[in-house]
Amino acid sequence: MQDTPRPAPRILIVEDDLEAAEALRSAALDLGAEAHLVGTYDEGLAQASSGGWDIIVFDRMLPGGDGIDAIARIRAAGSTALVMIVSALGRAANKIEGLEKGADDYLAKPFDPDELRARLRALLRRASMGGIDNDLAVFGALEIRMKARTVHVGATHVPVSPKEFELISFLARNAGEVVTRMQLLENVWNLHFDPQTNVVDVHVGRLRRKLEQAAGQPVIHTERGEGYVFDPARGGAGAAGRA
Repeated sequence: MQDTPRPAPRILIVEDDLEAAEALRSAALDLGAEAHLVGTYDEGLAQASSGGWDIIVFDRMLPGGDGIDAIARIRAAGSTALVMIVSALGRAANKIEGLEKGADDYLAKPFDPDELRARLRALLRRASMGGIDNDLAVFGALEIRMKARTVHVGATHVPVSPKEFELISFLARNAGEVVTRMQLLENVWNLHFDPQTNVVDVHVGRLRRKLEQAAGQPVIHTERGEGYVFDPARGGAGAAGRA
């Protein structure tokens, strides 16, 4: 029996600058993805909320609004797409703002075409993470379903955001091991420097509370001065703190 070919990934590009839009479209096509272009904030919201996208690329300074402000709205509409912000606002403070508001990546303009393709390739890899070799990760009653990108404790569905799913997936792949804050910045936020923000602590804390409420005991533990340990079997014993 032949495997059903996987459909091409779909990328929505919300960009009003024609040159930048064409560069983004070309990069998407180079990676074997389908690319759909729109040029205003409202068009971007409408298309993003329709679902079915693997990646959504939002410019910041769009006719009608700031692409960063669209992130919360498309999440509320149920979108699980990974979001890249591209913007001429490229200072560290701008990048931190985008990441703290839920962006999965932030690329400053003008961007190098090779870097753009590398960033999109990384996002596409993350969007399909785990679905090829291991669809289900099980830790007792806790199940992480990679293809569906859902988390369950027994019969209880634990609602997680796309970023929280990336976070629990990385922690689970390193279960029982200390994972440092820098490792999380590099592998979950695609940042290779410390932006001096508490974005990691906030997301870990939120995810930890959701898991603990569903499981009735701690799942993510803090090793003070070192990092975090994903260890559902440990329970309350030996937990070194809270984020």
